Amino acid sequence: MTRFVTADEAAAKIPDGAVVSVSSSSGLGCPDRVLRAIGERFEASASPRGLTMLNPIAAGDMYGIKGIDHLAEPGLLRRVIAGSLPSGPSSLPQPKIWRLIGENKVAAYNVPSGILFDMHREAAAKRPGVLTKVGIDTFVDPRRDGCALNEAAAEPIVRRVEFEGDTWLFFPTIVPDVAIIRGTTADERGNISFEHEGAYLGVLEQALAARNNGGTVIAQVKRQTRAGAIPPQRVHVPGVLVDCVVVDPDQRQTTQTSYDPAVSGEIQRPAASFALTEWGVSKVIGRRAAHELCQGDAVNLGFGISANVPRILLEEAQHGAVTWVIEQGAVGGVPLLDFQFGCAANAEAIMPSPQQFIYFQGGGFDCTLLSFLQIDSGGNVNVSRLAARPHLTAGIGGFIDITARARRIVFSGTFTVGAELTIENGMLRIDREGKVSKLVPEVEQVSFSGKRAREQNQSVLYVTERCVLRLGDRGPEVVEIAPGVELERDILSVAGFELRVAENLKTMDAALFRPEPMGLQLKERA
Repeated sequence: MTRFVTADEAAAKIPDGAVVSVSSSSGLGCPDRVLRAIGERFEASASPRGLTMLNPIAAGDMYGIKGIDHLAEPGLLRRVIAGSLPSGPSSLPQPKIWRLIGENKVAAYNVPSGILFDMHREAAAKRPGVLTKVGIDTFVDPRRDGCALNEAAAEPIVRRVEFEGDTWLFFPTIVPDVAIIRGTTADERGNISFEHEGAYLGVLEQALAARNNGGTVIAQVKRQTRAGAIPPQRVHVPGVLVDCVVVDPDQRQTTQTSYDPAVSGEIQRPAASFALTEWGVSKVIGRRAAHELCQGDAVNLGFGISANVPRILLEEAQHGAVTWVIEQGAVGGVPLLDFQFGCAANAEAIMPSPQQFIYFQGGGFDCTLLSFLQIDSGGNVNVSRLAARPHLTAGIGGFIDITARARRIVFSGTFTVGAELTIENGMLRIDREGKVSKLVPEVEQVSFSGKRAREQNQSVLYVTERCVLRLGDRGPEVVEIAPGVELERDILSVAGFELRVAENLKTMDAALFRPEPMGLQLKERA
């Protein structure tokens, strides 16, 4: 029978040199109490040492749930293989994990989240690894960075292989010795339910990978109940996979949210309870992105400006016209913002993240709305890495899994950083240009390959406040310009490379630049 232990007792089960897999999505689902106990044990005894951490999605954040930062000490960590890492604004202290990475005191790799979940499934089934086309011609590809984030990451974790007359990326299996997962309730036999969680994430795959290879599974939960009290259809991780359970009654649902039943789908929020997007440049960009959606689309949504689009559809009486699908697993409803990002209120279903990523990797959805940090002359996009300020970005997350075969991709962002803009009377005025253009000769890191997109005939649009660009055969070209903006002065001369201009250049709809609802009507699907 599963043992109930203290966090300190659980931490004592981690041996030196272990590969430890942690389930989390920033503050969502993070087993923070157990991670803190591991850090405290190291501080007191210099053990465990030399750990390899597997984090399919970020463990912790900069806003109160420290996650991996509990372990960010020289000697404790040897390698970090993560889909993403804690990030936040420059006004907050840099996470310790980024300091270790920058100082080459830990070998750090950024692997797409979906691939990391695939690797756990392959480890559980004792297969040799993951064969995939996800990541070809991006920084994941060994011909570029091979997922490495620093010089210490010298040991290759991915290679290009030829199989059945085609080129693939191959990620050899990494077997976890320990899996640390989180749920809401554990019964006396260790069966785990998730009724207060905002997502299942990949806990089952992580638990299976450790259990099937003779490892240890540690579950953190909020509460305990008697054996048999959890209906079997609500048990997401059966007790036969769980070695020990830590009860933390102070466990938060997400960062700065102790418990909100709307996050876990236990209540339905009225439409009027959702705050609408404030008027400004981000709303203009989100409105233009919304025009690319069609009735009945299944639409993936990323962090940043794009996250505002569901609120725009609410305001335009178009809620329900598309179904939102996000990487943490929610299907339908209204994706939430800020510290609750990754959850959705009023969801129709919540899928485990690994299955959601299979849906994305196979291109089963219709469109994705994402953000960008940089765009270059080849149409490549960087969303994952700024060398001068790495902690301001979280890493790649599911971005590459999502864009690998997406049919339609809309990237959104401002044209420059720090421009002073005025929006009035249906027009845009640039009062003071930004210091840095986001259109650069060559992106710092290739998160999205324009070349690969052209080869696959993907439809790619880049939406900014002053123009819209489309990926053509020779790179991005300007297809729309905002009213009030001058093409040469405000666009062509500001871009860091020579932009092509479409012969039938259009003016963006002036309704985008007025605060009242614009009468959005989504297109019919072809």
